[in-house]
Amino acid sequence: MRHLTKKHTLGKAQDQRDALLRALATELLTHGEIKTTLARAKALRPYVESLITLAKKGDLNARRQAAKFIYDKEIGKYIDVATGEVFETVEEGKKLPKQTVLRKLFCVIGKKYTDRNGGYTRIYHLPPRRGDASEMALIQLV
Repeated sequence: MRHLTKKHTLGKAQDQRDALLRALATELLTHGEIKTTLARAKALRPYVESLITLAKKGDLNARRQAAKFIYDKEIGKYIDVATGEVFETVEEGKKLPKQTVLRKLFCVIGKKYTDRNGGYTRIYHLPPRRGDASEMALIQLV
């Protein structure tokens, strides 16, 4: 019997499901909200909330654990790691690293939710998709 082993399989093999959730989590953390199907949004919610819980810890081990579950791509801006400020361009004489999804997760998002004990995302139901009438949803960071 499969008691207490609920998992959103999304009709995909495990490797495909892991890659899909990893890509969705990366885009959600990059943009703050994404529009996807309701089933994918419901599967993504616990995935992202565990990443944000790791970001709240903020230590090196948590950073390495989180790096396994997102694609660490560059966003195209620069970030001051100490303060979490984001800059479009680098000023003369300053050395700032490029902003990546992992740096944004730990420097901006993790600090934003320090006082919150879970419930970092919300899901809004949207009208069905026109092509195949599948249920759509908007998942966003609170």
